[in-house]
Amino acid sequence: MQPGQDTAYVFETLIEIPVTTVKDQHRSGTCWAFAGISFIEAEILRITGRDTDLSEMYIVRHAYEDKASGYVRMHGKSNFGPGGQAHDVTNVIRKAGIVPEAVYPGLSYGEEKHDHGELDAVLKGYLDAVVRKRGGRLTPVWHEAFAAILDVYLGKTPEKFDWDGKTLDPLSFAADLSIDPDSYVELTSYNAYPYYEMVKLEIPDNWSNDYYFNIPLNEFLEVIDHALLNGFTICWDGDVSDRGFSHKHGLAILPEKKLEDLDGTERARWEKLSESEKAGELYTFDKPVNEKQVDEALRREHFDNYTATDDHLMHLTGMVSDQNGTRYYVIKNSWDDNSNERGGYLYMSEAYLKLNTVAIMVHKSALPPALRKRLP
Repeated sequence: MQPGQDTAYVFETLIEIPVTTVKDQHRSGTCWAFAGISFIEAEILRITGRDTDLSEMYIVRHAYEDKASGYVRMHGKSNFGPGGQAHDVTNVIRKAGIVPEAVYPGLSYGEEKHDHGELDAVLKGYLDAVVRKRGGRLTPVWHEAFAAILDVYLGKTPEKFDWDGKTLDPLSFAADLSIDPDSYVELTSYNAYPYYEMVKLEIPDNWSNDYYFNIPLNEFLEVIDHALLNGFTICWDGDVSDRGFSHKHGLAILPEKKLEDLDGTERARWEKLSESEKAGELYTFDKPVNEKQVDEALRREHFDNYTATDDHLMHLTGMVSDQNGTRYYVIKNSWDDNSNERGGYLYMSEAYLKLNTVAIMVHKSALPPALRKRLP
């Protein structure tokens, strides 16, 4: 046992990068939009010093229309749902711009917070009816009817709006924010793919079939640390279904209880515990624990067997350490600022991040110079 492991967590802030306030995705599967917009807002803050509040639902609305086109063209054989990836945010900004949250809150269905259960079911049901094409062929107006559903639930997107004394459209507003969508790159790290190449990451929410730069695990961690040390935040995509993830406790850890570390009496007691009782002892979240060692083989195993999936996106904004010197990455979630005692943030251990990160998005300038030169 390391010194300090028998006492409660004591954290020291190592890196704290300015970001915008925590938002709430509520009952919607749009974490990718909230994480991506939070990341873009932090980039605007870094580049211009401006504190902005951009519309997540404007991004969601446009992404839904693009997903629908692909789903219908693929005769219903592609993925259609509320999920997405960080590149969906930059892709929409490149194509359709962005607007402030106040201009397009996306709450035209009588709720104060986002609740997309009915919307998601209606959209999927409509598209499935279109794909079945009982008349023998598609009508030329199915897109318009789909857009009308989005208009009812989320509202019509503005062609022009007044902001800061100027009349703007979404593209001119985006240009005024000094954000270039082509300045960002997504990276992953799996030995299932060739390293130092752009690969099409095979995950369901990569519905647009975008490409990621695949690099070895040690360099993947170097990118994250280099970015943070140089004032860049990171859009994080990974798995939060692991039992070591507890937003309530503001922690994501990867405990490892080794029998060889126990004395005879404690070992005998441990072996008699049920699996749920063992898990309860492992995931107490009240003091530091030994954590698993993660390598590329273990990452590949968890990726291949669905243990680590891309079920959530969040925003990586800093770094802390505990009393034993273990590093944790500061993660801004999108489950409201009153959702835990850390104001909607959590600390993710390096071990958890190494195993459960599927991909990240960073500004290309955040990459170490030697790696940046290897980008295609």
